[in-house]
Amino acid sequence: MSVEFRLESYDGPAAQELIDEVQQEYVRRYGGPDATVLAAADFALPNGVFYVAYREGLPVATGAWRAHGPADAEMKRLYVRPAARGLGLARRMVAVLEESALEAGRGRMILETGSEQPEAIRLYTSLGYAPVEPFGLYADEDGALHLGRVLAADGAVTSAR
Repeated sequence: MSVEFRLESYDGPAAQELIDEVQQEYVRRYGGPDATVLAAADFALPNGVFYVAYREGLPVATGAWRAHGPADAEMKRLYVRPAARGLGLARRMVAVLEESALEAGRGRMILETGSEQPEAIRLYTSLGYAPVEPFGLYADEDGALHLGRVLAADGAVTSAR
């Protein structure tokens, strides 16, 4: 399976199309969209990145990170379209994001997810993500999970591909 991971602008057309889909997924699961305020500048180096994965020329997945404090990267908008699920794209996207964050000098990846996303929780825990101190808009929200993982102690990302 040939998949291309392209660094794109957060406000680009493919990114926005997939972000709209993930927001609808949040509405379905939680009753409303993610209210976290995000801006294109959050996902432009050196502040962060935004990737879109393409399969057979079509956008099928997104993933991003933005700077969080002096050393962390916060993963955002990891999403795979339903027709492309089960192909390992989320796992591959996490690896791309972790490598990018490490190259940008970030030592840890953190993220927020929720109890209504059990498949995401399984993915993150299988990659070694563990609870971290709650942060962000949902820090005090019931059902919110805050996870993180040190990217490298020896300069190498240890996530699975």
